[in-house]
Amino acid sequence: MLKEGITGEASAAVNDENTAINMGSGTLPVFATPAMAALVEKAAWSSVASELEDGQSTVGTAMTLSHESATPKGMKVTAKTTLTAVDRRKLTFSWEAYDEAGLIGRGTHERFIVTDDRFVQKAEGKKS
Repeated sequence: MLKEGITGEASAAVNDENTAINMGSGTLPVFATPAMAALVEKAAWSSVASELEDGQSTVGTAMTLSHESATPKGMKVTAKTTLTAVDRRKLTFSWEAYDEAGLIGRGTHERFIVTDDRFVQKAEGKKS
């Protein structure tokens, strides 16, 4: 059952693939802001996945993000999410991200519960 207080966590090592220079979000070899956003999404969706009905998923629809400190290659980043509100199909999370030296980012994230088949069918319908 989806209820406030569910927590999630996802981690990633900072490597060439998730740096700003390789992700196109900057020119420096540090953890990219888009990589942080993706890590937050992973922590959030995976925290609630087991509470959904068969054939349901969640999709990200909004995020506020403050990237407060750079993380160099070789360090690990961990995103931690907390489900703070459930409004029918809308889920709201607060989140923070850390490296071994401390807090590097924070914000909020919204996801919506969708029915997989209908969602994919609607997306595919855009091709017509």
